[in-house]
Amino acid sequence: MDSQALPAVLPSAERKVLKAQLRRAERSHRLRSLALIAPLLVFLIASFVLPIGTLLERAFDDSDLPKTLPATLAVLEKWDGQALPGEAAYAALALDLRELRESGRLGIPAKRLGYEISGFRSLLNKTVRKLPESAPYKDALVAANPEWGELPYWQAIRNAAGPHTARYLLAALDREHNAAGEIVVNPESAFIDVFLRTFWIAGVVTAWCLLLGYPVAYWLSILPPGKANLLMILVLLPFWTSLLVRTAAWIVLLQSGGLLNGLLMALGFTDQPLELVFNRFGVIVAMTHILLPFMILPLYSVMKGIPPYYVRAAVSLGAHPFLAFWKVYVPQTIAGVGAGCLLTYILALGYYITPALVGGPADQMVSYFVAFYTNKTINWGMASALGALLLAATLVLYAVYGRLVAAGNPQPRR
Repeated sequence: MDSQALPAVLPSAERKVLKAQLRRAERSHRLRSLALIAPLLVFLIASFVLPIGTLLERAFDDSDLPKTLPATLAVLEKWDGQALPGEAAYAALALDLRELRESGRLGIPAKRLGYEISGFRSLLNKTVRKLPESAPYKDALVAANPEWGELPYWQAIRNAAGPHTARYLLAALDREHNAAGEIVVNPESAFIDVFLRTFWIAGVVTAWCLLLGYPVAYWLSILPPGKANLLMILVLLPFWTSLLVRTAAWIVLLQSGGLLNGLLMALGFTDQPLELVFNRFGVIVAMTHILLPFMILPLYSVMKGIPPYYVRAAVSLGAHPFLAFWKVYVPQTIAGVGAGCLLTYILALGYYITPALVGGPADQMVSYFVAFYTNKTINWGMASALGALLLAATLVLYAVYGRLVAAGNPQPRR
């Protein structure tokens, strides 16, 4: 009961007491409700919000050099970058490298500067082995390693000064900073093509899942409950099998000596085995099979709630059966179609194992490169940037879906 809806016939003092009691009761109810969902909130924050926040933070983090070359960066703050720095910068570099050698942390700046210029890691290793003990440091360092007399190496140190950077996000968009600090196209990068390939493959897989899943879901919805439940077990059966096993099974089926090629050759459709695996065709076939249940389930849940007599009534009024199905039944399943397509598309965007095993080099999606930078090169910034862009695309897709649903279901006027 709302505290504002108390009977006006009660005395003023009693109404105030009742309002206070109602407010306390409502507050106690809200606290009990919050206590019930608190474990779930803590779990979601710990397993979802914090990892995503860390991912976004690592995409901009560039704190390796400020922690390992502080003296050098302090001197380079006043450097114009047009000519080689003075003796003070070389002396600071020697001081920082000596401390890194003693602490065993040379690999941190070496890895970071290696992203700027290939071979910077070996330059630092050679420099540490021949560090001058006294001034003049500039002449000694240049004599031992002529690269320290070249401007790009010092510009690379200044560009990686951090503590935050847009370098990884720019690289994920095939962009980079030139020597003048301007954003230019990086002709050696092709991540935009990878993103477009990912969106295209996910779209094709979603379309095939809808084309195959819609009649299956419709058939399940009109069957008697006993038969429908039995067939639904077959739909859910792939969930009981490992994703890796299902992907390997498609390799066995689609390879040159596999069952499908053998059947096609036995029936005379082809004289030699077709290339059905380790290409785009194999990726789409395997992903469609794996993601098909995610399309069928939302469609089935919506179709099961549609009364069958709507179509029968349209047919009894003279409509052609197909026209009655298309005009009466299909519009009522749009919610299931949207939910199934959204779920399937989002899952397809992040697929890694199936394209990696069944596809070729030109069929790898964004998730493959996220895993590559995470496991092979240990470039967390680049992996986080690619993941952040993929997350942003997913959120945009979900927002567009939400707007379309809201536009298709206008709120009634009061």
